[in-house]
Amino acid sequence: MRRYVIAGNWKMNFTPSEATAFINEVKPLVEGKNNCDIIFCAPFVTIGAAMEAAKGSNIKIGAQNVHFEEKGAFTGEISAKMLKEIGVEYVIIGHSERRQYFGETDHTVNLRTKAALAAGLKVLLCLGEVKEERLAGITNEVVAMQTKLDLAGISAEELKNVIIAYEPVWAIGTGLTATPEQADETCGAIRDVVASLYGREAAEGLIIQYGGSMNEKNASELLSKANVDGGLIGGASLVAEKFNAIVDAAQ
Repeated sequence: MRRYVIAGNWKMNFTPSEATAFINEVKPLVEGKNNCDIIFCAPFVTIGAAMEAAKGSNIKIGAQNVHFEEKGAFTGEISAKMLKEIGVEYVIIGHSERRQYFGETDHTVNLRTKAALAAGLKVLLCLGEVKEERLAGITNEVVAMQTKLDLAGISAEELKNVIIAYEPVWAIGTGLTATPEQADETCGAIRDVVASLYGREAAEGLIIQYGGSMNEKNASELLSKANVDGGLIGGASLVAEKFNAIVDAAQ
C-alpha cells in the first residue's frame, strides 16, 4: 500500500515568526494523525523557525527549490548540501511557478533532482500540462515527456526517494481543479510511463500527488482515486483548519 503524503507549499508566504505561530496552531490539530506524512515546504529564511516549531511533532519541513551545483558563484542560490546540513528532508523541484516565472526547464529540473538525491534529500517533483495542452487532448503525451526528461539518469534505487506531484498548470492559483477522474487518469498515465522506465513494481510503489488547487472541499473525492496518493497544497496550506481537513480526508 502506498502511503498518503499531504504537503503544504507555502510559496512566498510567512515570515519566521509567522511560521512559528502557524506550526504551533497546526500541531495540536494533526497530532496522532499518522496515516499520512505531513510536510510544509517553507521559504528558505523561514525553514529554521519552522523546523524548531515542528520539533517533536509529526510535521516535517521541506524547501521549495534547490540549486544543482554544490557550491560556487551562484548568487542567491541554495545548495542541496546546505539544506541537508540544517536538517531539511524534502525539496520541491520543478513547480509550475518556477517553470513559468523563473525559466525552469525539464533539463534544469533533472539537474536539480540529481543533485538533491545525491545529497540525500527526498524530491517532490512537479510536472503538468498547460490549459492549451489539455484542450488539445495531449495531456498524456506532455506529462509522459516531462516524466522521461525529469527522471533521465535517475536510478531505480534513487526513484524510491522521489514523489511526483501532478499539477495541471491551469489549476494553479486559479481556483480551477481537475475533476477526480481527470486527476486519476493523468496520475495513472504518469505511473504507466514510470512502469515503462523502471518496471511495474517500481511504478506501483511510486507516490503520485495531485497538486492543482486541492482544498478542504474536494480533497476527499480526489484522494479516493486509486492513483492519487496525496496532495501538494497551495492556498489551503496557509489556513490551519483547511489544511487539517485535508489531513483528515487522508486518514
